[in-house]
Amino acid sequence: YTILSKVHSDRNVYPSAGVLFVHVLEREYFKGEFPPYPKPGEISNDPITFNTNLMGYPDRPGWLRYIQRTPYSDGVLYGSPTVENVGKPTVIEITAYNRRTFETARHNLIINIMSAEDFPLPYQAEFFIRNMNVEEMLASEVLGDFLGAVKNVWQPERLNAINITSALDRGGRVPLPINDMKEGVYVMVGADVPFSSCLREVENPQNQLRCSQEMEPLITCDKKFRTQFHIDWCKISLVDNTKQVSTFQEVIRGEGILPDGGEYKPPSDTLKSRDYYSDFLITLAVPSAVALVLFLILAYIMCCRREGVEKRNMQTPDIQLVHHSAIQKSTKELRDMSKNREIAWPLSTLPVFHPVTGEVVPPLHADNYDNTSMPLMQTQQNLPHQTQIPQQQSAGQY
Repeated sequence: YTILSKVHSDRNVYPSAGVLFVHVLEREYFKGEFPPYPKPGEISNDPITFNTNLMGYPDRPGWLRYIQRTPYSDGVLYGSPTVENVGKPTVIEITAYNRRTFETARHNLIINIMSAEDFPLPYQAEFFIRNMNVEEMLASEVLGDFLGAVKNVWQPERLNAINITSALDRGGRVPLPINDMKEGVYVMVGADVPFSSCLREVENPQNQLRCSQEMEPLITCDKKFRTQFHIDWCKISLVDNTKQVSTFQEVIRGEGILPDGGEYKPPSDTLKSRDYYSDFLITLAVPSAVALVLFLILAYIMCCRREGVEKRNMQTPDIQLVHHSAIQKSTKELRDMSKNREIAWPLSTLPVFHPVTGEVVPPLHADNYDNTSMPLMQTQQNLPHQTQIPQQQSAGQY
C-alpha cells in the first residue's frame, strides 16, 4: 500500500522501506496560522510556499523530494525510503511562508521508517507516462487508477508503488508551453509474481526494431492504459531480482588503493608554534645572493675586461686603418659641402630661349646669385626678359 497523510503539527508517520511515501502539505491548514484579510468577509487566498529540510541540515534526505508548482497549489513530499534508514526517526522541518504578509509558520514531521521484510517485491517494472506531471501522478485517485490498470495486466497478489520520479530528474527537457504538453513521469511498481506475457512483448525482436526506428511497438495490453495513461513502451524497464547475480568482488589492496586509515583525527589544539625564519632565508636570501654574484661577474666582464681603442689599433692592420681614415675624411668633406648653399642652380632648371622671339636668353641670375632667398615658385612679376602681354583697353579709348 501507499501511505497518504495530511499535514498536522508534529505529525508522526510510519512509511515502509521500499514503498512509495506521499505527504501532502495543504495550504488550507496553514491559512489558520496567518491573520485574515483587513476587510472582514473576504475569502483568504494568500500565496503560500513551503520550505522543507532535515532538522539541523539545510536540505532534505536524499530519498525525499518536494514539489510545489505554484504558490496557490499544495506542496507534496514524496519518495521511497531506503533500508539504511530503518529504525532511525527522521524529523523534517516544514516552514510555510505567507507571500502577502511575509509571516512564517513552522511544523515538524517525524518519519519513522519501518522494515519491509514481510513484503518482498522481487519483480519490478518501471513505466514512463508521457501525459502526466509528477504532482498529477501523486494524487491518490490517479495513482490508484494506474495501479489498478497494472494489476489487471500483471495479475499479482501484492502490488506496490515503489517510486515516482519526474522526467526532469532523469535528464529530460522542460516541455514547450503548447498543446498542454507534460514533462512526463517514471513510475516504478513491484509485484510478487513474474512478469505477464503482455509486459514481455516489449522484449520481442520486432518491437525492439520498431523502438530503434522511433516507432511505437505493438503491445496488446496498451489499450487498457490508453484511455488515461499514454505509456512509452520503448522506455519500460523490467527487473527480475531473483536472477540478479551478485557482482560483489573482494577488493585486493595493492598499488593505487590507499589503506584504510580509520576515522579522521584532527590535530590537537596544543600544537607548538613553528619558526619560519629559516624558510624565509632559504627562499629569499639564497636566490638574492646568487643573483648578486652573477651581477658582479657580468660587471667585471663588461667594465674591467675592455681592450680599449689603443689596443684595438695595435691589433688592426695598417691598410685597414688607412681605409677607415679615408672613409672618415670623405664623410667629413661631404658634410662640409652640404653646409655651403652658394652654389648656382643647374642650368637645366632655367629657360634657355625667349618664349616669343626664340632668342637665346642668358640665365636669370649670375653665378654668385644667392639662391637661398629665391622662392621655389616664381610669382607673376614683369621680369626684364619676359614679353609683355598687351592689356585689353576700354571701348572709348579704342
